[in-house]
Amino acid sequence: MAVAKHYAKAVAAREEGKTYSLEEALGLAKRVAWAKFDESVDLAVRLGVNPDHVGAEDLVEKIQGGWLEFDTAVATPDLMGQVGRLGKILGPRGLMPNPKVGTVTFDVGRAVREVKAGKVEFKVDKAGNIHVPVGKRSFPTENLTANAYAILEALVKAKPVAAKGHYLRSITVATTMGPGMPVDVQRVANLYKL
Repeated sequence: MAVAKHYAKAVAAREEGKTYSLEEALGLAKRVAWAKFDESVDLAVRLGVNPDHVGAEDLVEKIQGGWLEFDTAVATPDLMGQVGRLGKILGPRGLMPNPKVGTVTFDVGRAVREVKAGKVEFKVDKAGNIHVPVGKRSFPTENLTANAYAILEALVKAKPVAAKGHYLRSITVATTMGPGMPVDVQRVANLYKL
């Protein structure tokens, strides 16, 4: 059977417009998996965050205007003259870049990775999505479910203070070659009192 036919058959197993409990979605994803290898089972979560803010003078002006929707500020040494003007705003909140903690550096990419690694072990893409494997198709559904809940709990604990509105926007599980199975976000949010 061609890949397209396998995929179409897997898609047909979903009920149109239905969202599943996390356990149901993982079980369904496993049941419709068809590849001859032990596929990864992945969790995709769309978060209500805007993760990427990069700038210089424009960002300084935005912060001076009252915008503070970030957890950490990283600056290059040559921009500290401009960032210094923000001391009265950032200092009391513990957000002022500091060379002693590595947030004033020319290697901004490394500093951002280190900051992220210390706080959150997930990488949020530019659209606010997180993709993370929870195990292999061969794992028992109970183990996949436990892994998925551990990831979701860590995401909820890492929720930025600045995140407004619905934090968990959508949750989907899928095997490597299979279609996404939509999870009932409200049911998950209720578990974590979001």
